[in-house]
Formats: sequence, structure tokens, C-alpha cells
Amino acid sequence: MSSSTLGFYGATGTVTGSKYLLTHERHRVLIDCGMFQGYKQLRERNWQPFPFAANHVDSVVLTHAHVDHSGALPLLTKQGFSGAIHATEGSEALCRILLPDAARLQEQDALYANRKGFSRHHPAMPLYDERDAQQALARFESHPFDRNFEPAKGFEASFSRAGHILGAACVHMRFGDRSVLFSGDLGRPHDPLIRAPTPRRPADYVVIESTYGNRRHDAVDPSDALAEVIARTIARGGSVIIPAFSVGRTQTLLLLLERLREAGRLAHVPIYLDSPMAIAATELYREHGETHRLDPHEVQRMCGVAQYVREVEDSKQLDRGDQPMILISASGMATGGRVVHHLHRFLPDARNTVLLTGFQAGGTRGAKLLAGDERIRIHGEWVEVGAEIASLDMLSAHADQDELVAWLRTSEHVPRRVFIVHGEPDAAEALRVRITTELGWECAVPEYRDEIEL
Repeated sequence: MSSSTLGFYGATGTVTGSKYLLTHERHRVLIDCGMFQGYKQLRERNWQPFPFAANHVDSVVLTHAHVDHSGALPLLTKQGFSGAIHATEGSEALCRILLPDAARLQEQDALYANRKGFSRHHPAMPLYDERDAQQALARFESHPFDRNFEPAKGFEASFSRAGHILGAACVHMRFGDRSVLFSGDLGRPHDPLIRAPTPRRPADYVVIESTYGNRRHDAVDPSDALAEVIARTIARGGSVIIPAFSVGRTQTLLLLLERLREAGRLAHVPIYLDSPMAIAATELYREHGETHRLDPHEVQRMCGVAQYVREVEDSKQLDRGDQPMILISASGMATGGRVVHHLHRFLPDARNTVLLTGFQAGGTRGAKLLAGDERIRIHGEWVEVGAEIASLDMLSAHADQDELVAWLRTSEHVPRRVFIVHGEPDAAEALRVRITTELGWECAVPEYRDEIEL
């Protein structure tokens, strides 16, 4: 039997930095290449050389476009990778927006830090620039769902729908007499925007995410919960500030807000979408109907419910007003981007609400707000938290524990082993225990830099 290994170089003990290196007969395919976020010791990994030689990787296969899965691709090419990056058509389209935008944000943050003098690094530098992002994008090759392709000699791969966001895929890899199924980030079966994941394909090994591996999502209707938060905030003369992932969460929020407004359940206050990346991603829903549930008329209404804010000066103007509004801005965990400036302005005022709408990785500003911190650090200074902090957990685009196990049950094929990744330790362990006790399957929770013989 030929030698094959699977290396875990990210999303172990955390929900960020996804990287899995599959090696078969000296050929190497990297599944995902994401950035680390959250705690400083994780973010510092972004600045270190990869734990494998970038120039020895034959190709990358991408599950989806979120930066914790794709955001380190420019670093990979910068360190010598010259192969193809394989993705679905929707994921490639999103990456053409996300990667240059991520580069611009890093460049702007470095300039701002240097101008204000709050960085410990002199001068502060971006991880990569827009030129690096464009070099990575030049390596993309897109494939339809359910069609085989060859990412490297001896490998055959295909994509199946994972739900979650536009273009998101599970990756089925076959090599020699073995196969591995990577779940990517699994969506929810009844998501209002994105179609449900397709049934699990049979494979010898399954690598499954566990973001919500220890939780069940609240069964409350998200429209009702959203309407309630907005109503009580507007009633006290405040604004609702929503840090939201540019891809996925923003579009779900726009859809729900449009439906609430159409039903007469939303106060007549302005709604702003302040993120050029989120605006561009929203417009893609007009072109890529293969993974979402909306018809063209519904997409048109979703795209029209908010006023788009593209220019920096217009974004700053939002912070100068004192009238109630609903403001959606990236990033979803408040780690960077324009929303950080808005939080600096709106957090101290008790009339306002900061509404968190998805998973908050440990160490992020979003996680600190959710934990009840009375002040948080923004741009080198402490900002008091006077605003209400609310969370709509049921808006998550990740399957919860019940939904993850239900997806595993959609095939009768029993894998040799299940590897549980992309979850914080408690979540991964809880999912391991449930799969082991309920399904009777062999499971493991890999650690950073583990390398497993297949």
C-alpha cells in the first residue's frame, strides 16, 4: 500500500486558520489556506513561515471563500507556491472580492497605526498587499459542483454543496485506494438564504467542522428576534450597530430586514450597509443563483433595502450624526475594518445596541463584548462599553451539534475514522463524545501540526 498522510496545520483548537495537507506518493494537495484570527498567539502564526514548504505544494483545493479558509492564499504564493487553486465558481467570484479587499484593509490599518503611533511595530506592515492578492487570484481554476477534476498527480477531487455561504463546498478527495471527505463549513438545512448541504458522500475518512459542536441553536424565529432588538433600541433613541461577515451573514440580515419592512414590522429608520466588500458580495447573488434559494425579484429586493456606503468620508459621516439608524458593517468578529471605527463612536452610549450575529472566536473584540467586558481596546485606547450587547445566535450559518450529526447520518457508509476540526476545545470534544457514543464511530481531535498516516 502506498504511503499517504494528512497534516493538520490550522483550525485545531480554534475556528480559524484552516489548512489540511494531504500527501500521497510525494504529491501534496492543500485543502484550504486560511488566516488565523483571535488570540495574539494565533494571529502571530500568520507572520511565521508555513509549517510545510509552500513551493512543494502541488495545488490548493478551497472549500469556500471566508478569510479563515482563504485569507492566507496570498501568503502562500508569496512564499513560493506556484500551483493551481481549485474552487467552485461562486468561491472564486467571492475571492476576487475578498482577497484584494483583505489586502487593502491591512494596508490601511498599517497606515493608520503608523499615523497614530499605537503599533508596537515600527513601522507597522501589512501581512500582504494587493499585488500579492492578485498573484494568488491568477492561480484560480473554477469547477462546477459534482464534476471530477485532478488537482495533482494521483488525486481525483469533486465538490458537493455544503450550504453555509455562496459557493461553499464539501471536498471529496480520492487517491490510491483511499478517500477523504472534508466538510468545510456546513450550513443549516433550513437557512432562509442558502440551500441545504447535500447528503454526505461515502469516504474512508471524514474531516468535519465543529464550530457549534457543543451547542444547539435557539429555535426562536430570527425575524422575530431581530425585530425585537431593533424596536427596543429605536424606542430609546439609539442606533443598532451590527458587525457582520461580508459574505453570508450580511446578505441574510438584508433579506430579513427587507421582509420585516415589507411586513410593516420595521421602524422607518435608515438602514446602511457600510462595507465595500459586503456590497460587492451582495451583488454577486444576482449572478450565482445555483447555491441560494431566492428568485431574481427577491434578490433585487434584498439588494435594495439598505443604502450602500462606499466612500470613506461617507462612512465617517455616519459617526457624526445622532439620529437612530441600523448600520451593518464588517467585520463579523469586530477584528478590523470600518465597524471598529463605528464601535469606537457608538459603544459608550447606553441608547445604542451592538448586535452580534454569529460565532465570536476567542480573543476577538466580538467575543469580549459577548463575555460582558466593560471596556475594550480600540486603536490603542480603552473604550467604555455602555451600549446594550445583544446576540442572535440562531442567525449562524454553521450547523449546530444536532445538524452536524444529522448530516453524518445522511450516508449509511461508516468511515474508518472521523477527524474533528474547526472548533474550540470544548466544542470539538463534545462532538467527539456524541459521535462516538451515538454512532459508534472512531473519532479523533487532532492537534496543531499533527500528521496522520491514512
